[in-house]
Amino acid sequence: MLKVFKYMIKKRNLPIVLLVLATGVVVAFRTLAFNEPVPSKYERILQNVGEMLAEIHYSPKNIDDNFSREVFKKYLAEVDQEKKAFIQSDIDLLRKYETKIDDEILGKAPLEFVHAVTELYKKRLLETQELCKEILSQPFDFTKDESVNLDFDKIDFPKNEAEKKEELRKRLKYLTLEKYADLLDQQELNKNKPGFVAKSKEDLEKDARDKALKAMDRFYGHLKIKANDDDQFNEFVETIVQCMDPHTDYFPPVEKRSFDEDMSGHFFGIGASLRDEDGNIKIATLITGSPAWKSGQINVGDVIVKVAQANQEPVDLTGYLVEDAVKLIRGSKGTEVRLTLRKADGTQKTISLVRDEIVQDEKFAKSVIVNSEKGKIGYIFLPEFYADFDNPKGSRCSIDVARELIKLKEQKVDGIVLDLRNNGGGSLYDVVQMVGLFIDQGPVVQVKDRDNKPQILSDHDKTVLYDGPFAVMVNELSASASEIFAAAIQDYKRGVIIGSTSTYGKGTVQRNIGVDKALGFSDANSPLGTVKLTLQKFYRINGGSTQLRGVSSDIVLPDLYEHYKIREKDQQDALPWDEIPKADYSTWKYAYDINNIRNSSNERLKNNTAFTTIENDATWLDKQNDKLFPLSLDKYREFQKQSKNVVKQIEALSKLPVPMNIETLPQDANKYDADKEKADRYKQWVDSKKTDIYLKEAVNVMGDMISQKNLVYNNK
Repeated sequence: MLKVFKYMIKKRNLPIVLLVLATGVVVAFRTLAFNEPVPSKYERILQNVGEMLAEIHYSPKNIDDNFSREVFKKYLAEVDQEKKAFIQSDIDLLRKYETKIDDEILGKAPLEFVHAVTELYKKRLLETQELCKEILSQPFDFTKDESVNLDFDKIDFPKNEAEKKEELRKRLKYLTLEKYADLLDQQELNKNKPGFVAKSKEDLEKDARDKALKAMDRFYGHLKIKANDDDQFNEFVETIVQCMDPHTDYFPPVEKRSFDEDMSGHFFGIGASLRDEDGNIKIATLITGSPAWKSGQINVGDVIVKVAQANQEPVDLTGYLVEDAVKLIRGSKGTEVRLTLRKADGTQKTISLVRDEIVQDEKFAKSVIVNSEKGKIGYIFLPEFYADFDNPKGSRCSIDVARELIKLKEQKVDGIVLDLRNNGGGSLYDVVQMVGLFIDQGPVVQVKDRDNKPQILSDHDKTVLYDGPFAVMVNELSASASEIFAAAIQDYKRGVIIGSTSTYGKGTVQRNIGVDKALGFSDANSPLGTVKLTLQKFYRINGGSTQLRGVSSDIVLPDLYEHYKIREKDQQDALPWDEIPKADYSTWKYAYDINNIRNSSNERLKNNTAFTTIENDATWLDKQNDKLFPLSLDKYREFQKQSKNVVKQIEALSKLPVPMNIETLPQDANKYDADKEKADRYKQWVDSKKTDIYLKEAVNVMGDMISQKNLVYNNK
């Protein structure tokens, strides 16, 4: 999920704040009307959200019959994502609500649609699970030439029960075929081992069906847990807000907590990472010094059977996904959580722990030095624009990046590369501060609200922390704040942008607004939930938006994701691109000759078979996504062999045959001495950078920039 800046209330925000408060006042008066039925909690949430969308969203759609039809279609597709529970007659039965959802949102009709869907879905889940058992009770013929479509977005709900059973049979056959082929391969691998007893193909096929059945039982167990009224309603509200734009979200309280934890880089929990193994939630690692570690009673490999909040009834984790189990275990600082564990010897033990702060510092900015022929290159890795908004002394990426820059300058590096690949964004405030580390004072980004009032967010600090050669690495998943940063660096001609043809293309700004209208929508942590609402669009200082188009790289490097439909422009309800007048700014005094640097890079790429092969392989893999999947063993193996060979080739070519010379900074020498697990992961991270083919080319580009700089200074 892309993240967003949570604005501090300042004078420039007053129009929006007043609008929010005014909406709350209007709603308050409405609630005083006599002889109106008291809405349920769900209806209150739905109506409040509807008013927020209409009154505050940057570009709201009319909540009418057309909007209702869109919600109807999207919600049913979200509830039954694989289209194997409902059939067309179910959709027809529910169609009476197709143009009534807008009335439910506006409070003109009672909430009925989501309840009707939930009840029917629960019934169909049980029936479909039994149908799976029936199908998997009979052997499959893997010599028959047939295929299955696994692109669920491109198929319709089955017309009838017979079509549903046939589609389900094909999907279960494919699942079983995967496991059957693996069992055949394992038997072939072990056949010469002493004491190994081979099984017949019939027995292996039966084993494969048994494995498929276990997988489906776990799958349906999870679906049944999630088919409760709260989760289905929350998904309904999420569908409604997402019909406005892809980045407006509804968070029930526990999801809001997770969002804040992700943004801040810290949470309150027990200090253990979890993993799923055959449907069991197991302890994967323990953080040194954490409550779990200090207890001395929890071991890696323990199975968490139940979770209880203090003296409340425990929740059985059967059917739970790891992410859902984590939400139960985390909570508020100083609160008690009780875990029922199944130990390695089969015994069960209940352990009481008090939650404490866990800092995810491995998600924070970090740096190393790449020693190259052209000099020492500083490399800073920033996975997201994190900020702890609730703690003035908490972690902030702009402060951490400044620290890394100072450390690198102390080592007298000749250039710096900032890696924003896969960085989905975060704090708008921090991206403005970060751009200011590389330029003297000036505008960084422009934002415009629904009243078309643009405002400029600027760096007012005249000092420049780093003024040397600078490059920014991006890819298709660099979004939001990453795009603001890359665009500003590009517009100022302060550095070179290296990566995919363009970044993600998210050019909108969101703010968290509580759903409780009794408080004037002012509490971002409302017990009724929170809407992350799109309030503004942002624009480059050159006037163009990054919305849909993203930021185009100066130096383009072929990669695996180029053809995948994962960017903003591929989202159905994405807002359009537009532009506004440019801001007043002056480009960097030491601008580089981009054309010369680009030509040098292109020459290297022409002679580098790794990049050309990766591009060809990525194109081939993308085309396979449009094909049907074979259900005969021979064709399946042929397809898998081709796919695995291509993937292996990409993985091999993405790693340098000769590692780069990368060293950690002296200041970080003892960084993880107290935690061996973190120390090992840090070493793995450093080792991965040594063989990163994309970082290697970024270092080469930086070498060209250093040469240009030296040439300029030598000619003075």
